Parts: sequence; C-alpha cells; structure tokens
Amino acid sequence: MLDINQALRNLEHQDTDPHGNMFDLGRWTPQIASQLAASEGLELEDEHWEVIYFLRERYRTHGNEDSARIVLRDLEEKFSHAMGRGHLYQLFPDGPVSQGSRLAGLPIPPHASDLSFGSVM
Repeated sequence: MLDINQALRNLEHQDTDPHGNMFDLGRWTPQIASQLAASEGLELEDEHWEVIYFLRERYRTHGNEDSARIVLRDLEEKFSHAMGRGHLYQLFPDGPVSQGSRLAGLPIPPHASDLSFGSVM
C-alpha cells in the first residue's frame, strides 16, 4: 500500500510519481522507456514502439483531457487493422493505456484505474 506521507516527502528527490509516471515529460527518452519496460518485465519491440509513439503524439495534440476509455478507443481504431484490443493487452499486460502511457513518459489519463474497486482484506 502506498504511504502518501512518505511519497510526498520523496517527491522532490524523484523523477516519477508513486505510480511510476514521469514529472518532466521533456526528459523522456527511448532509453528511459526501455529501462522502465525492463523493470516491468517487458522487452520493447516495434509494435510496442508504434503504440508508445502514437500515445506521445496523441498527448501532444489532445493533451490529457480525454478519459482512458477514449484513449483506448483511439488505440483500437489506429491499430485495429494489425492488432485489436486483445493484442494491445498482450503487448501491455498492465493495460495499453496505463502501462503504455507510463512507458511513453505521459501522465495516465483520467479514469484509467479506479482503486476503490476490488476486494477488502
């Protein structure tokens, strides 16, 4: 579980938020994306890069106003000829919007995850 107090104290010494999203979008490089992917057990291939660059270009033109559902719809439209939703989830097991955005150095779109759902222990 995230300790919000510790996360806030450490923000000035980190390049990412507690969920791994970069603060300074201009510092993103393909090498950083590869390192993040490796730490998540992924090896980025051409299909991954297509999605990552699409997300970066989409963010540049649309910003972060659209919900995750709209971003996913745009991903499906763009890659439906070759991939489709199932293949996008094979490429990014933690979600093509959430994990793809994180690897692209972008903030996660609104409503990408709802931590209020799930089981309570």
